[in-house]
Amino acid sequence: MNGTLGQTAVLLGFVGAVSTIGVLGYGLFKRRPSIIRHGRSYSFILLAGALLATFAMERALLTHDFSLGYVAANNSRETPLLFTITGMWSALQGSILLWGLVLALYIAGLVIRTRKRPTDALPAWALLITNVVAAFFFALMLGPANPFVRISGAIPADGNGPNPLLQDNPLVAIHPVFLYIGFVGFTIPFAFAVASLITNRLDEDWVTETRRWSLIAWGFLTVGLLVGAWWSYQVLGWGGFWGWDPVENAALLPWLVGTAYLHSSIAQQRRGIMRIWNISLIVSAFSLTILGTFFTRSGILQSVHSFSNSSLGPYLLVFFFASVGASLALIAWRGDGLRSRKVIMPSLSRESAFFVNNLLFAAFAFVVLLGTTFPLLVQAINGTQVTVGAPYFNSFIGPLGIAILFFMAIAPLLPWQKTNSALVQKRLLWPALLAALAVVVEVIEGVHSPGQLFAYPMAVFAGTAALRQAVVHTIYSRRRRDGTLRLLISRTNGGMLVHIGVVMIALAIVSSTSYGHRGTLVLTPGQTQRFDGHNFTYHGVEMVVTTAKASLEALISVDGSLSYRPEISQFGNNSQVVGTPAVKPGLIDDVYLTLDSPPIKSSGPATFGVVIQPLVSWVWIGGVVIAVGTAVAAFGTKDISPLESVEEESEMVKREPLPEAPVSL
Repeated sequence: MNGTLGQTAVLLGFVGAVSTIGVLGYGLFKRRPSIIRHGRSYSFILLAGALLATFAMERALLTHDFSLGYVAANNSRETPLLFTITGMWSALQGSILLWGLVLALYIAGLVIRTRKRPTDALPAWALLITNVVAAFFFALMLGPANPFVRISGAIPADGNGPNPLLQDNPLVAIHPVFLYIGFVGFTIPFAFAVASLITNRLDEDWVTETRRWSLIAWGFLTVGLLVGAWWSYQVLGWGGFWGWDPVENAALLPWLVGTAYLHSSIAQQRRGIMRIWNISLIVSAFSLTILGTFFTRSGILQSVHSFSNSSLGPYLLVFFFASVGASLALIAWRGDGLRSRKVIMPSLSRESAFFVNNLLFAAFAFVVLLGTTFPLLVQAINGTQVTVGAPYFNSFIGPLGIAILFFMAIAPLLPWQKTNSALVQKRLLWPALLAALAVVVEVIEGVHSPGQLFAYPMAVFAGTAALRQAVVHTIYSRRRRDGTLRLLISRTNGGMLVHIGVVMIALAIVSSTSYGHRGTLVLTPGQTQRFDGHNFTYHGVEMVVTTAKASLEALISVDGSLSYRPEISQFGNNSQVVGTPAVKPGLIDDVYLTLDSPPIKSSGPATFGVVIQPLVSWVWIGGVVIAVGTAVAAFGTKDISPLESVEEESEMVKREPLPEAPVSL
């Protein structure tokens, strides 16, 4: 029953997408408003199919319907409830189903959002394009990525269960879902960008229309990346949270391009500039989500984060090149209309700073893309297998990151069009003084590494600049209207809050990678040993057996606190042994413990790996700040001044001469 219901639902979703394309396309070409209005409703058939297919898959997992190949391969009777539910996206076919569900929800949201403009050509074309993307993914589920294929022959009494790494931490319920909401979310602004090219509406309408959609996608992708880093930190046992793994890089690429787009789109909205650049960026962001799916789900890259091999690679690659090719053809077709009458002059202005920052993000993305694809290119050319490791990425990313922090600090403080030197000096005074103070502290502390000498002051510079801008913006706005809370949750303050979160993460990364210490402790029960300012006491081991796994847990206390339990586990019928670290978090540092070698007998010595990570918890705190800031930027109150800030408006009023008194005759 589950298989039949699921197959029917996938077919229903595909029919809904194709029907929307056909009816909307006919109405748009024939300029028939009634048909366009009618065609929009077919998108809800797509949504119904996606919801029904998801229900069928979850029902199959919860009832252990091992007649379906996907359930037999990714579920077992001993699998805990949470990991039974998350089994839907634990492998290839289920993850494509998740993609289709998220896209169907976005499309339904787009229909509802534009319901008051049912015959407007711009959202109608955007809806048609999103359904083309949906039709592609539902076609995959009807063919090579069918999650409802039945097992031929005898139905097994039990299944294999999920990959052990996918049932060792509850973050599996959050990380993939957030990543997909972010990935799929870029489909909406991409569709509007292409729709603007098709309809020749090349002004700022499509950018304004997609501002909130873009922020939602970027925000979920940001949190998804950080939760993934936390998951890696909590599960893999290596003591780090980002290893420049190819799959990590594939998820980072659309984030980098999307970040550049969010900044340059502001310039287009305010000044009508960077039109070609913005369309190119959003096309790149969407295309990189498809390329990232190709990397992750084709099995072409070897990665600790890749859990499936498949024949989907050619289909995804063809769709990637088709999307890029069609977009480039449309950009070339509308090239003359995309050119702005206004140009960015080489000056100390906000648009110039945005443009430089965009170039830095583009360079960052190019470095990551090259490092990720270079092994594939070498293997395709001469069959040699090569790897590109962290030293390559770090050699470029450090300088690029410092430069991005600098322009992230000054861009919001600069006026549009031309420099107001007095205002800029006033705004930069305290951030510059605090950054200089950070340099002095570093020199006193004996810091000699060029990276650290630049990174800490630049982070202080960017953080204090963002904080100053938010405070001043609120103070000046408060003078013009009541409602302090409304001013605090203004869109400008949301953006500055995001900047502060980024600075927190930058400081945490520099601190944890520069000042972390690793070591090995060999302890017998009852023995205490000191390492890097912390005392470790080993109390012995304990075997814990549940229906899902059998774990050997070591009991060890840190600085006299309650016992922490690094462990090694075996899940169900899987013979793979998985180590799980124990982490003692703190605002100053984290203590990270792994059981590297269990004792041969209970009274014998055990070997522990220990990592002391300064300030690493601020990576996750910064992520929370970014999430809050993104929500405020997307849904907060509009800024009240038409100028780039009410502070500049106030300064301009002060400088205007008083009108002369009228002369009476």
